[in-house]
Amino acid sequence: MTVNRLAEILEEKGGDVLEIDGDSSVFEAVQLMVENNVGSLLVTERGEVAGIVTERDYLRRVTLESRTEEAPVREIMSSPLVVATLETSVDECMAMMTDRRIRHVPVVDEGEVVGLVSIGDLVKFKSKLQSFEIQFLNDYITAG
Repeated sequence: MTVNRLAEILEEKGGDVLEIDGDSSVFEAVQLMVENNVGSLLVTERGEVAGIVTERDYLRRVTLESRTEEAPVREIMSSPLVVATLETSVDECMAMMTDRRIRHVPVVDEGEVVGLVSIGDLVKFKSKLQSFEIQFLNDYITAG
């Protein structure tokens, strides 16, 4: 059985990762997420990745904790980061996301972020694999 790794997802998806400075406002972060149709941004401090900010962080740490949208992103980001590598299996990453109750995981290679996967990316990948398997089995059965 072939083990599918996160590298396969990033080959197809690409390695673009959006970042925002920790000094930026929460409003700027939300605006950037909406403009790019993404659910998370990496947060940088002095050029180094310091955390991640997600839609869920906004809901929990702005809306429920009565912060304003002018608050700096660093106040609502999740840190330290939970990361995976290019060699992490898709199943292992899904289990990690489920266990940690997170939806976005940066993928690192030699200490550098090379991409980001969401739970949606993993589900889409798994679904595509199952479709191929079903088609293969269907072709095998009907050919025989």
